[in-house]
Amino acid sequence: METKELLKKVRQIEIKTRGLSRNIFAGQYHSAFKGRGMAFSEVREYQYGDDVRDIDWNVTARHNKPYIKVFEEERELTVMLLVDVSASRDFGAVGEMKKSVMTEVAATLAFSAIQNNDKIGVIFFSDKIEKFIPPKKGKKHILYIIRELIDFHPESTGTNLSLVLEYMTNAIKKRCTAFLISDFIALDNYKNALSIANRKHDLVGIQIYDKRETELPNVGLVKMYDAENGSEDWIDSSSKKVRDAYIRWWNERQNVMLDYMRKSRVDLASIATDEDYVKALIGLFKRRS
Repeated sequence: METKELLKKVRQIEIKTRGLSRNIFAGQYHSAFKGRGMAFSEVREYQYGDDVRDIDWNVTARHNKPYIKVFEEERELTVMLLVDVSASRDFGAVGEMKKSVMTEVAATLAFSAIQNNDKIGVIFFSDKIEKFIPPKKGKKHILYIIRELIDFHPESTGTNLSLVLEYMTNAIKKRCTAFLISDFIALDNYKNALSIANRKHDLVGIQIYDKRETELPNVGLVKMYDAENGSEDWIDSSSKKVRDAYIRWWNERQNVMLDYMRKSRVDLASIATDEDYVKALIGLFKRRS
């Protein structure tokens, strides 16, 4: 993309997503994620109405009466965006391209973080770690992230979710809030990596998908191309057996993803490319508040 065109696109994304994060998400983002970063401060005697989960049992045993831990909200959080840049994002049959929706969602979350005085960083991934942008603050940093979201060119085409989760778990030492933004079209078993990452950090999954991916239209003999591995196959979409098999494949893949998320206790928002992602994000924030 030429520099002039890129800067124009960056400006368009900035105006739209900064307005959304300021006018719609500001308070909800704070209540949904800000309270997750807590630092231990002191202990005091238990008072009626205190959360029993905060009882410090070691101090309680020494004094023979209940004491609770007092926490202070950390002044800033670190927010990481784990953005899928595999070849399957370059698809759009219903609504916007998956890549475009991923970019706007990521930019909106980035502006929400900055407006709450949080640091924001990004990991671009395919089946390798494509680029790591360390977390920082400031508008200049945000605009750099948006520029990369729009015009980043990955070296690889595949997807490996376990890899990026393990990388983030090891690279970010301090507890952070991490958004895994992907279509989740992956062959690897990422359940363990997901669970480990969410134990150390506060992980949220955001699935971006195109409704055309959920079923195969009856259009006769068509050539199917796998953008991630480059394979091509002719299939007869007029066959009900073929169309039913495709729907089963999609549903099974979705069920596996949902099972992984549920067992790892990871919140998930699934957003279709022709749907309002603002509404989906608001719903996600409300569930966590």
